[in-house]
Amino acid sequence: MKNGILGSIIIAVGLLSLGLAVRSGIKIFSQRDRTVSVKGLAEKEVLADKVIWPLPFKEVGNDLPMLYDNLKTKNRAIVSFLKSKGIADEEIGISAPQVVDMQAERYNVNQSPFRYNITSVVTVMSDNVDLVRELMSEQGELLKQGIAVTGQDYQYQVQFLFTKLNDIKPSMIEEATKNARVAAEKFAKDSESKLGKIQSANQGQFTVTDRDANTPYVKNVRVVSTINYYLKD
Repeated sequence: MKNGILGSIIIAVGLLSLGLAVRSGIKIFSQRDRTVSVKGLAEKEVLADKVIWPLPFKEVGNDLPMLYDNLKTKNRAIVSFLKSKGIADEEIGISAPQVVDMQAERYNVNQSPFRYNITSVVTVMSDNVDLVRELMSEQGELLKQGIAVTGQDYQYQVQFLFTKLNDIKPSMIEEATKNARVAAEKFAKDSESKLGKIQSANQGQFTVTDRDANTPYVKNVRVVSTINYYLKD
């Protein structure tokens, strides 16, 4: 009889302990399942530190050897102009001329009086962005020498680049993370909770874009970090 009562008590205590453990486990699991996902934005304006400046020009005519001689003369004039303004030899490149035989164009409906259309491109690649920007406004000096630089084609657009992204990444990631935490803390406060540890985080992708169409040498660097936090009572 006593053994039966003792056994019942042990079973009851065991069931009670099991119930408390299960309840505690459910509570912990429930708390761990409560999260908030927030995004933190960081933006920074920077100046381009490299520029690629193509200077294309065209020659048209029927005498191919003469056209090549004209190209060489004008290429030398462009290079001389650039060097006189402070552009170094290693910053100047000359591409092979592109020749279009107008008579060989089967689908050319516009009859040209000239058979050959040749394009030559002198390209400046420099870290001295301010100097190149200044020279862009002085292309009239080339026009006086009979050199009409044509930069309307998409393939010959000036490119302003920012190459020092790695230098500003750490500080921008830190700023984005702080902004995300501010948003998470506000959410936790509004929901009468407390902010816990980070469950997961995604740094996000850095983007570098022109600030606007008129100042392509001013860049806008942007990153959005996504962070998931645990919430607790």
